[in-house]
Amino acid sequence: MSHSNQPTPLESRAMGALSGRVRVPGDKSISHRALILGALAVGETRISGLLEGEDVLNTAKAMAALGAKVERTGEGAWSVRGVGVGGFKAPDVPLDFGNSGTGCRLAMGAVAGCPVAATFDGDASLRKRPMRRILDPLELMGTRVTSSADGGRLPMRLQGARDPIPFTYRTPVASAQIKSAVLLAGLSAPGVTTVIEQEASRDHTELMLTHFGAHVVTTKEGAHGRRIDP
Repeated sequence: MSHSNQPTPLESRAMGALSGRVRVPGDKSISHRALILGALAVGETRISGLLEGEDVLNTAKAMAALGAKVERTGEGAWSVRGVGVGGFKAPDVPLDFGNSGTGCRLAMGAVAGCPVAATFDGDASLRKRPMRRILDPLELMGTRVTSSADGGRLPMRLQGARDPIPFTYRTPVASAQIKSAVLLAGLSAPGVTTVIEQEASRDHTELMLTHFGAHVVTTKEGAHGRRIDP
C-alpha cells in the first residue's frame, strides 16, 4: 500500500457549548390546513411561520380562487379573510394543486359541503394518484362527481352538495387525508358528521378545528382507533 493511501489520524478535543437561535421551518400539513380553515372561517385569520413551498402556495391560490382574500404580509406571514362555512364561490379557473395530494384532497372536502362546482387538477404525477377513497365518503353527503379521468382521477369536476347530509363514516385505512376531508365537509352539514378510525391517524385537523372554535369530541375506539364527533 502506498503512503498516499494510508489513513490520516484524526484528533478531537472538548469544545465549549453551542449557542444560538434556530428557526424551524413551518410544517407543510399544518400550513395547508391553516389556509383552508382560514378560508372557511369568518373574518381575518393571521398565519405566521407558513411553509412557503410550491405545494402550500398552490393551496393558497385555490382558496383565493374560491373567494377568500389571501395575502402575503411578510416572510412566512399571511392574512386570510374567509368566506364562512358553505360560502365558497364557484372558481373561474380549475384549481391546480401541482403535486400536492394533501392540498387537493382536503380542498375537495372543504368544497364538498358548498353548493358550487369546481374542477380539481394537478401535475402529471398527481393525475396518476387515486381519489376514490376521498370521493366515497363525500358522495354520502350529496356531493357529485360530474366528470373525471379514468379510474376517478384528476382532472375532476366536483359538484358540492346543496343540502349536505350528516353521516357516520368508518375509514377503511388509517388516513389523515380521508378523515380531514370528511370533517371539513361535515362542517356544512346540520347535525353531527362522525369519523371512526380503526387505526388512529395524526390529529392535526381535530386540534386546529378546536383552535378555530369548533366543538370536537374525540374518544377511544377499540384498541388503537378513535371516534371523532365535531
